[in-house]
Amino acid sequence: MYETRDSIADIWGERTPYVNDWPVRVDERISEEPDRWVQSACVLCSNGCGLDIGVKDGRIVGVRGRAIDPVNHGRLGPKGLHGWVANHSPDRLTKPLIRRGDRLEETSWDEAMEAIVRRSREIRDRHTAGAIGFYTTGQLTIEEYYTLGVIGKAGLGTPHMDGNTRLCTATAAAALKQSFGSDGQPGSYTDLDVTDAILHVGHNIASQQTVLWARVLDRRRGPKPPKLVVIDPRETETAKEADVHLALKVGTNVPVMNGLLNLIIEAGRIDPAYIRAHTIGFEDLQKTVSRWSPERVQEVANVPADKLRAAAEILGSADTLVSTALQGVYQSMQATAAACQINNLHLLRGLIGRPGCGIYQMNGQPTAQNTRECGADGDLPAFRNWDNPEHVAELARLWNVDVNVIPHWSPPTHAMQIFRYCETGSIKLLWISATNPAVSMPELARIREILKKEELFVIVQDAFMTETAKLADVVLPAAIWGEKTGCFTNVDRTVHISHKAIDPPGEARSDLDIFLDYARRMDFRDKDGAPLIKWNTPEEAFEAWKECTRGRPCDYTGLSYEKLTGNGGIQWPCNDRFPDGTPHLYTDGHFNTSYDYCETYGHDLDTGGAITPEEYRADDPKGKAFFRAADYIPPHECPDGEYPLWLTTGRVVYHFHTRTKTGRSKELHDAAPDAFVQISEADAAGYGIVEGDWIEVVSRRGRAIEKARVGDIEPGVVFIPFHYGYWDDPGRPRAANELTITEWDPISKQPHFKYAAVRIRKV
Repeated sequence: MYETRDSIADIWGERTPYVNDWPVRVDERISEEPDRWVQSACVLCSNGCGLDIGVKDGRIVGVRGRAIDPVNHGRLGPKGLHGWVANHSPDRLTKPLIRRGDRLEETSWDEAMEAIVRRSREIRDRHTAGAIGFYTTGQLTIEEYYTLGVIGKAGLGTPHMDGNTRLCTATAAAALKQSFGSDGQPGSYTDLDVTDAILHVGHNIASQQTVLWARVLDRRRGPKPPKLVVIDPRETETAKEADVHLALKVGTNVPVMNGLLNLIIEAGRIDPAYIRAHTIGFEDLQKTVSRWSPERVQEVANVPADKLRAAAEILGSADTLVSTALQGVYQSMQATAAACQINNLHLLRGLIGRPGCGIYQMNGQPTAQNTRECGADGDLPAFRNWDNPEHVAELARLWNVDVNVIPHWSPPTHAMQIFRYCETGSIKLLWISATNPAVSMPELARIREILKKEELFVIVQDAFMTETAKLADVVLPAAIWGEKTGCFTNVDRTVHISHKAIDPPGEARSDLDIFLDYARRMDFRDKDGAPLIKWNTPEEAFEAWKECTRGRPCDYTGLSYEKLTGNGGIQWPCNDRFPDGTPHLYTDGHFNTSYDYCETYGHDLDTGGAITPEEYRADDPKGKAFFRAADYIPPHECPDGEYPLWLTTGRVVYHFHTRTKTGRSKELHDAAPDAFVQISEADAAGYGIVEGDWIEVVSRRGRAIEKARVGDIEPGVVFIPFHYGYWDDPGRPRAANELTITEWDPISKQPHFKYAAVRIRKV
């Protein structure tokens, strides 16, 4: 085994202080010398690092960073350097499985697919396509998402299609739509190279985007280090680096952000000319945040007034600013409202659309951006507005189907509602692709009972026998990264191509081939009787997707497999106007909010009530951005006498989601083999607990038993990483989501994993 560094012990690598350029550092880990290298990118966080796959004798034998890639300049994190071994795990699924009685047994592809098609037709004919649902992932390719989106929306015509991206990144999309009129991050990772200040809200970037954090650390060790403000209830590695750490009370992101905005407005550190020319709603925002003095923020959020003022001084005086948010915002109370306050900060100061002024409403998954773009979740493809008849008609013309086939009579069904419909029986077939809801969804006892329902036909398409696959009626063995060709897009809109390096094991097939097979067997047709799906290869699917994006914010028409091959990633929009891609959106202060172009007409931040097309048209913003004001609403479940502590959940640096791949790497597993309960030193003393003691954590919904980790968290709060299910440790309850609540944000519909009331005891 050769590796350029021990990334388990040395997570971020050596410092190369930034001076005018971020130097190349090619990280590599191989088990033996490859015969050839194949271009790809990492899919084990949302950073999207370019890498090459080393292949020998038809096997992956290692990876190395791509030096020419602008995202990472050759750097890779521990998951990227170690996760590839999962491809050759001995427990890969290699044959389709079908349930006979209480057992899953091997079968042929023909029998498995015919069983799916037969049940699909029976349900569609008897109950309409509204009885069929799809729950997909943040791990597929553009080509696969788009194909699935066309099958669901134009082949079957079901509104019930969403992804597990609903659990991690739906609020990113919702906040961008609410403020700027459409999805799409305004900035570029290169903004970190020149910015004067950085704000991380509910985002432990040191763990979640390790290579991006290395970029921050290199700036911080250079001659002009940016100031750093971190908002997080835990003293994470990110928080320890901060100039100001605001350790807020769980569920109080809105009060803290309102307090910061109030101080910045009061100090006159805003850009009145930009506000007048390019925004709507300043007066309402000013009125709302004026109620949030530092002293009131301290009372409600436990953030000392002097620390709030110190943070506001940094954020209000910097000439450039990069802000990021992740699950500490998206999975908490008032998720969309809190994320919009980050957008408001940049609009107030006119810090958007130029170098050093990025907003990263971060994604939790590597291809979450594509789920949203392609319509494989609760959106229409290419950021079209389901409430705009002309947008729906555009898709009907593109796909050559009747406009009424495409579901647009009500909002698309979000994941939490899909599972509710499965629970009540109105959805009778659920097709789950590359995700593991039996570990990742909230209130797991309920999810297990839903998946076990005899009247619900469950299809699971995956590479491993996950906790979810064990409950399926049909299991389809899928190819994974490195075993198929396709493209994916990261947070800053950079598109990468990943070429097939090896064949999948046994009879496993790519998700694209599975979807194409289903479409052929279902005989989906367009209005002229031709096959609905008119492509057979990934490249043909990509070309079809490009045409779907023409003229939309995420315009891919200037990209091609040829253009992406041999180069670094390219940022959309890429078209005739921007042939080399686009580092920054909204450079002229014109946003995607015009009535005939916007992706949404917006929502009330408190209730989620939709603004009607008529209301929006009557006051068409015509390209101006929205200030979205919100006052504080407390979480709906709070600690009490019976359950006196807050629970919050999250991730650790060595694992991704439910460890389906990272748990099969010995090095990553050994670095973080089990979950834990993190509690404060004060709480540990009060309960008589020391480091390593076993603790039982109980909520109104379930329990988990983990070892104690003491320190680096606020008193009254316990933290459990959510990665751990039962596939490698069936003997005890250890999934954090046994405890979490079934509740979600009114706009993004993202579940609230970041707060629940619990009690603990030493066992």
